[in-house]
Amino acid sequence: MVSKNVETLINKQIAGEQYAAQYYLAMSAWFEAQDLEGLANYFRVQSKEELMHADKMFDYLNDVGGKVILEAIPAPPGDFADALEIFEKALAHEKEVTQNIFNIVKVATEENDFATTSFLQWFVNEQVEEEATASQHVSKIKMVKDNPSALYLFDQELGKRVLNTAQ
Repeated sequence: MVSKNVETLINKQIAGEQYAAQYYLAMSAWFEAQDLEGLANYFRVQSKEELMHADKMFDYLNDVGGKVILEAIPAPPGDFADALEIFEKALAHEKEVTQNIFNIVKVATEENDFATTSFLQWFVNEQVEEEATASQHVSKIKMVKDNPSALYLFDQELGKRVLNTAQ
């Protein structure tokens, strides 16, 4: 059985993952409006991935006898200055998610909740990958800057991303 502290933190993280899905969907919509379908696709896939993360936590909490309490999800911003701002905000958001996951691990460890600590290891590894990818994309979009040909190629590259449902 999971403690109330851990249960509360996982419920908050479920809401956080759902918010991230909405945030990335708003970013996708912005890119769609700019006719950058590849970049829009990247963030659409990212949105779906965040929902899968929320589902994983939802299922885990139920599996360990916790009570899932769904929180209201605030509306994400939808107006962005440019592609660089979007990628920088995505990186900042991933860093925030990482800290939230680390906090849950810390509390679970302090409470000797080995099941939750083990479960969250997947998320710790996922966040390392998420931050690395987001950081690389910030670097690439900075390289692209005002070069339409380079932006076109980056758009094409990110348009190839598909959802990995084997998570």
